[in-house]
Amino acid sequence: MGTSTSPAFDVEALRRGTEEADAATLTSLYADDAELRVVDRNTQPSHPKVLHGRSEIGAMFDDVCSREMTHKVEQCLVQGDQVAFTESCEYPDGVKVLASSMISLKDGKIVDHTMIQAWDE
Repeated sequence: MGTSTSPAFDVEALRRGTEEADAATLTSLYADDAELRVVDRNTQPSHPKVLHGRSEIGAMFDDVCSREMTHKVEQCLVQGDQVAFTESCEYPDGVKVLASSMISLKDGKIVDHTMIQAWDE
């Protein structure tokens, strides 16, 4: 049985991009044809927000990273071509957001990302 030498996923770039609100770094982790599904209080599981391609995903990160808030990667687990991580966020008014993500990789780049977000009301 041969061994695969797929490029490793850059966990530190994920952490740095998230915690420093660096949209360009986060966007660089995605494949050109990646898909991101978001389920939250506005986009329910039967009708998630779906972003197609690095440019649409990058536009979302540009928006999120421009907001006045903090982001912290709480946990991150990489197993083969799968990544799971949780992220906590807080707005200046104290509103908190918790996001949980499941990611599939190909050649070290994100090709499929599902994010579930819960917000304080």
